[in-house]
Formats: sequence, structure tokens, C-alpha cells
Amino acid sequence: MIARTACLALCLAACASSLRAQSAPVAVQPVLTYSPSLDVTSMDRSVDPCVNFYRYSCGGWQLRNPIPPDQTSWSVYGKLYQDNLAFLREILEQAARDSATRDKVTQEIGDFYAACMDEAAVEKRGAAAIQPELDAIAHLKSARELAPLLSRLHLSYGGSMLFDAGSTQDPDDSDQMIAGLDQGGLGLPDRDYYTKDDAKSKETREHYLAHVRKIFELLGESPAAAESDAATVMRMETALATASLTRVERRDPYKLKHRMTPAELAALAPNFDWKTYYAGDAYPPFKIVNVTAPEFYKSLNAMLAAEPASVWRTYLRFHVANSAAPYLSSKFVDENFEFYRKYLRGAKEQQARWKRCVSYTDRDLGDALGQAYVARVFPPELKAATLDMVHRIEDAMGQRIRELDWMSPETKKEALRKLAGMRNKIGFPDKWRDYSSIRLARDDFAGNIDSATEFEHRREINKIGKPVDRSEWGMTAPTVNAYYDPQMNDINFPAGVLQPPLYDAKLDDAPNYGDTGGTIGHELTHGFDDEGSQFDAKGNLRNWWTKDDREKFDARTKCVADQYAQYIVVDDIHINSQLTLGEDVADLGGEILAYMAWKGAVAGKKLESMDGLSPEQRFFVGFAQWACANERPEEMRVRAVTDEHSPDEYRINGVVSNMPEFQQAFSCKAGQPMTKPADKVCRVW
Repeated sequence: MIARTACLALCLAACASSLRAQSAPVAVQPVLTYSPSLDVTSMDRSVDPCVNFYRYSCGGWQLRNPIPPDQTSWSVYGKLYQDNLAFLREILEQAARDSATRDKVTQEIGDFYAACMDEAAVEKRGAAAIQPELDAIAHLKSARELAPLLSRLHLSYGGSMLFDAGSTQDPDDSDQMIAGLDQGGLGLPDRDYYTKDDAKSKETREHYLAHVRKIFELLGESPAAAESDAATVMRMETALATASLTRVERRDPYKLKHRMTPAELAALAPNFDWKTYYAGDAYPPFKIVNVTAPEFYKSLNAMLAAEPASVWRTYLRFHVANSAAPYLSSKFVDENFEFYRKYLRGAKEQQARWKRCVSYTDRDLGDALGQAYVARVFPPELKAATLDMVHRIEDAMGQRIRELDWMSPETKKEALRKLAGMRNKIGFPDKWRDYSSIRLARDDFAGNIDSATEFEHRREINKIGKPVDRSEWGMTAPTVNAYYDPQMNDINFPAGVLQPPLYDAKLDDAPNYGDTGGTIGHELTHGFDDEGSQFDAKGNLRNWWTKDDREKFDARTKCVADQYAQYIVVDDIHINSQLTLGEDVADLGGEILAYMAWKGAVAGKKLESMDGLSPEQRFFVGFAQWACANERPEEMRVRAVTDEHSPDEYRINGVVSNMPEFQQAFSCKAGQPMTKPADKVCRVW
């Protein structure tokens, strides 16, 4: 559940001699670009804040920040992410050129980045990087032989190959890791792209068919053969999509809970050799596997019986090439860009190679790169200040729970127990991941990607049967985002999201609580939204509500869903408020908590107006300016189908219209758009 959105130094070994020390180039330490968390030049004061608060707060930013041609959208979060990339680039280029004095971590990230940046070597190798997998697919003689082949392909390509497999927390015992199986196997962003019958969906499928055909041609097929094979891939993926759960269905954790024994799995899908598959990837012995989508596996089982080996060869051949395309020669990279970023999301240009290489390094060696990052940008006092804010917001949540007039003492007791059990992870993990078993070479970028993917897949597999490591993170330290994990019952704030303009130690508390405080409250509220509220303090899927309290809670969340369903994303597409409900509830609850915590933090202090804004107004403008953004219509169409977050404008206006504190701060009048009648105000927590 993502937000809106070891402090170890990177050690460089001492020079072997004073002469070397004198002749070595002096490393320039990278510096992050500074932007304040409240920027009055980003505002448009010609707009009445009570009519459109988002435009009032962000109109100036939108005017001065057109979308760069290599981006599908441009936002405060996106700009900080790009600034982070430039910062990390300096670290990686220094690591890549440091051949004389390199520790293990420096060598890992330096070699990985250098191999990615060696375009000549990548170009020369072409599709040869995936030839071993293509050869293995070519030898597939029957659907029964899929199991050993898929076990090999999943190591390098993961869940894009027919289905997703690995480990997961036991929904009934969150302290234990068990085997898990999930739906997968699609090339379009979501199953709805295959099932919807509107004109835009049909157009997208035609473009996707052309993309699949082009990939086959790049593999050497004739246009006629490529066209036939593309139709086969589309037919297979459509069948898998039709059997898949929707994103809204997947928000109900009970619909994803199907614990079964290996024997029951074999009975569910007997046409797949599960024993051979698990042996091929060296899974530990296990007694339980959670199958999130049994109907998907029933459909897959029927397809295994009905489709000949030639069809499976065609399907797998495409998915190997499509998955590897970003890491191959330019003709594959360009085709991947043309469909996925240009057509689907509206980007005008390919991102510079260095940006992609930094992103890949962060994704695959994030803990190695993260050590260098936090040493430069995340001092202990920043962690302490963030923790203080977290504790104040947790206290506000406790107060809110105790004061609720619609919740019984019985349910309040359970809610407070869950709040007390929530873990706070700030900045970076307590222990860094060891990547020393990954095979890295400076002249084999695609091979490095395969090795890093295999490392991560095996790491996940090896968790099965072991206690859950609750210190583990799901994001890297440089990530500009945050999240709540319902089974871990923890909130996670990487160092990357605690930088200006999101958190600004140079400014007063008001905008910082409005922005980062609201993000903290947002993630905390996820533990009590429509989905997170179904997990208890330990992270087990358990109903801890009385029947009456749950009905009252559902009525309050329905108020939020009904409000957001009225908003239009793009063209005539409305927000799918059943998909965005958890995020919308968290946005509202988070800002209410942040406001309470801020008032408590500044109690007794004399607060001054600044830049023509009262302290209360600065709180709300600080809240709004995290969301300043411009988005391409293509990107918004994709988000309308796939994103659990509402568009940024509604994440601001939808919240403040439910906060009397906002109306008081800006002296809004009854009947104005940002002012709801008292009986229409949505309030969950």
C-alpha cells in the first residue's frame, strides 16, 4: 500500500602509497538539489482556495513544470525521483571508474552499472543473451514438459511466465513463511485490457498485437509467421486474463486465501507436474501452499490439456524476448519503449541510458547502493525527527480511536492493540542484504540481470518453512515512496522520501506535518482502511470487529467511495472508487491525524504568519504541494485501470472538502466546492 507516493558509509580503501594518493582524482561528493517543502511561487493565488484548493496550491508549479519528453507524467515526487537518479549516478560513476581501491559493495554496484552503460557490448551481443532459453523452449515436446522448463525460466523472468510462484506469509500465521502461487502470464498491464469491449480497449489490443508481431520479427520470423504467432499469444493471454481476479476482487484478502496441501494443488491442476517444477527450483519441502486464484489454475489446467506443444513454445518464446527486451540491443529496447512507454503511457522520448541504468541498479542491488545513499543524505538527527513525528501521529490515532462515538469498547480494545503493535521502519534496514553470491561481470549486462533476478527468486524460495523476518524491507533506501504492510503490520519510510521538498528541516512544522506528517498518517491509516482493517495486530487475517461496528465502518467508507466515484479521471472515465477506496480512506485519515499531531506539537508556541499565509494555511498548502503534477492523458488512462490511487487533484480536493479545519483556515463559505454540508462530510477515523 503505497503512499502519495545502518547508516553505513561507502568505504573506499586507502591508497597503497602517498604517491598514489597524490595522483588520484579527488572524488566530488554528489549533492541533492534543494527545493523547499512549501514554495509560494508554486501557488496560483488568482484561484479561490475554496473553489479549487489544488489549483490554488499547485497552479504555478503546473505552469512552470511541463512534462519532460522522456516522462509520462511530471510531479513533485517524480522530480525528486529524477534528482535522486542524478545523485545516485554520481555515486555509481565513481564506483564504476574506481579500479584501484574498491571494497566489495563498491565493486558490485560499479560493475553492474558499468555493464549496463556499455552499449557497444550490449549491441554486439544482440539477442544472443536469451538464446539458451530460446533453445530450451524449442526442445519442448509436450505440455507435460512445461514444468522443468518453467522452473528454469522463472529463475530469470519471474511471474510474466504463465504464473507467479514463490513464498508468502501464511495468512493464518503471519510469523511463518509458506509457498505461494498467484495468477500471471500477461503482457498488457491488467486483465481488463483483454476483457473490456470499448473502442479504446480494442485499439490498445490492436497496438499490442502489432508489438507482439514486431518482437517475433526481431527474433527472425517472417512477417506471416510473426502475425500468426502474435494471434496465438493474444488468444492464450486472453484466456489467462479471463480466468484472473480483477484488481477490485484482489482487494478482498479473503478472496486470496486458499491454503492447500501439495496433494490438493495437484488435484486442482493435475496436468502440470508440480513435483518436478518445485524440485527444479530446489524448493524446500513444504506442507502448505496458498493459491491466491484457484479458478486461474483450473483454467490453466484445461489449457494444458487442450493446447499442443507448439502453442506453448510460441507463448514462451514471446515472453522471454518481451521480458528481456529492455536489456538487449537497441532494436529490442526501442520496440519495448514504443509500445509500453510511448503508446500506452504517452512518453515522447526514451529516457537517457544512464537513468535506466541507475534505476536497474537500485532495483537489483538496492541495499548495496542504499548504503552509499544514506551515508550522504540521512543523518541520525533526521531519523530522530521523523520518529518523533511518527510517535505524535500514533498518539493522535490512539486519541481518535478512544473518542470514536460509533465504535464499541470491544472493538476499540482490538484497534488500540493493533496500533500498539505497529512497527516503524525509518530510513533504511537494520541489516543490509548480501549480494556476494550474484555473478556480476562488466561485459555481460543481460547476464547480470539474470543473475540478480535468480538471486532474488532463490532468496524468496528459501524463506519457505522459516520464521518471517520482520526487519526486512520491501523498498530500497533511495526510493521516493512509502508503504504499509498489513501482514507485517509496519509502516516503512525510506530515506528517499524524507528529503526536501517532501520533508524540509529548514522550514517550520506546519508544511512538514501537512506533507510528511500526512504521509505518515496515510500509511498508519492503511492499517485501518477497508482492507488493512481485516488483519489483526499480528498481521493475521482475522475478524476482530463486532458485527455492528463493521457495518458502521462500511457505511463510513461507502461515503468516501460514493464521493470519489463522481470524479472524472480523463475523458468520460470516472475513478473506480472500489479500487481506490483504501488509498482514499488513508488520504483522509492521514491528514486528519497529521493536523491533530501538528496542533499538539506546536501547542503553547507563538506561531507567525509567513508569505501571507497563516500557520493553518501553511499546513494545508504544504499538504497540497506534495501532489503538484502534470500527467499525460495516456498515462491517466492506464492509471484509471491499474492504480489504486486517485488522481492527484482529487487526493487533495477530496480530502480538504471533508475537513472543517480547512474551511475555517480559509474562511470558506457554505455552498463552495471545497465546503461540504455537515451531514455530507465523510469521516472514518
